[in-house]
Amino acid sequence: MKTYFIRRLLLVLPTMIGITLLVFTVTRFAPGGPMDAMLQAAAAGGDDEKSGSGNKSETLSTDDKEELEEEYGYDKNILHAYGQWLGVLPKETWITKKEFGKESVDKEMNTNKHVRLVLKGTDRVAEVKINREEGTEVSLQSFSYSDSTGGDPAADGWSIRIESPEDRTARWARREKQAAEKCPEKYAFRAVAYQTKFTGLVQGNLGRSQQYGDTVISMIIARIPIALYFGLLSTLIIYGTCIPLGVMKAITHRSWFDNLSSIMIFIGYAIPGYALGALLVVFLGAQMGWFPIFGLTSEGFDDMSVFGKLMDLAHHTVLPIICYVISGFAFLTMLMKNNLMDNLSSDYVRTAMSKGVTFRKAVIGHAFRNSFIPIATGLGGLISLFVGGSMLIERVFDIQGFGMLQFQSVMDKDIPVIMGTLTISAFLMLLGNILSDLIVAMVDPRIKFN
Repeated sequence: MKTYFIRRLLLVLPTMIGITLLVFTVTRFAPGGPMDAMLQAAAAGGDDEKSGSGNKSETLSTDDKEELEEEYGYDKNILHAYGQWLGVLPKETWITKKEFGKESVDKEMNTNKHVRLVLKGTDRVAEVKINREEGTEVSLQSFSYSDSTGGDPAADGWSIRIESPEDRTARWARREKQAAEKCPEKYAFRAVAYQTKFTGLVQGNLGRSQQYGDTVISMIIARIPIALYFGLLSTLIIYGTCIPLGVMKAITHRSWFDNLSSIMIFIGYAIPGYALGALLVVFLGAQMGWFPIFGLTSEGFDDMSVFGKLMDLAHHTVLPIICYVISGFAFLTMLMKNNLMDNLSSDYVRTAMSKGVTFRKAVIGHAFRNSFIPIATGLGGLISLFVGGSMLIERVFDIQGFGMLQFQSVMDKDIPVIMGTLTISAFLMLLGNILSDLIVAMVDPRIKFN
């Protein structure tokens, strides 16, 4: 059994790589990415300026576009960019660029063979020199600090590369998806100084939201308490109610209590949680005024007493929690009832009762444990409470939970947040499946994983 679980744990890594790589590839080619969003925002700003002052519409400059490409890895192929997001390939940072001069496009000229760079993030000035004799290829001659600080840039982690006009034209063609001959600019040779570092998922860095500028980790951590609150509360209500209810329905099969409770739970199962939420908001919230219609707390919540905070939180929780638990009642209740009825009709329960065991003891001591085994298979999934929640229910009640974060990231096409939330959700789902197998093995000693 130990070998089985070790093998399952080892499979988590390649499975995670497969999931994240697939989604990373989809977001790479899906329209409306960060480049498109920034271009649309710039175009909208230019249109507003044009309508207000009569000036010509403006768009992002070439340098701005290249900076966005380098930030999100669009200047690299998919596998290289994915490796940078994963943190197993280095990423260029503090990129500083400067051209040698427009006349340096003409390879027959011998001028402008050096340029001075103010290195980004520092107050140091570096001088870059190139070899460019007539009829020869351009190559780097030296790269050194030219101010009084002295020192070796390479020792401080700086590297340098020289971009040719052909390289820059090819990059423009890839970005604009046009032929290189249509490039409107005549580029010059350019010095690019940069540092490299490993910063990605392996290092605990999921990037920054392109919509809000906050780190993805901080945004996720801020939503986890809400996900845990509703997840734990709904789990306690569902399991604490459905298991005893399923036992009662199995014992009183075909009685008025069994029939009436079946009708009620199946009506609840047939109503989607978000649809029920909309009805509750309209009738019990807006028309009757019994409950708040949005949010999780009232204004001035921080100024309330401890008891006042608890009452206010409970008041805001009633309607959302009803929507959370309504669909789970039918499945778990009927699963418990049917399993218990099957075990009560089994030979081992009849034998126990024929030997003088009371019906109550036969139910609790014999049939219940075996009936609980199928339910135990889903207990491992409870670990996803950390990132649980329903985006539709949270949207109806305007609750800023984890589900709402996922919904907003998809609507805003916020790729770093999409990748971050997906990674954590997928990992907890895989871990939950392993825990489910472990729980089943603990509950049922007949199960052996070999």
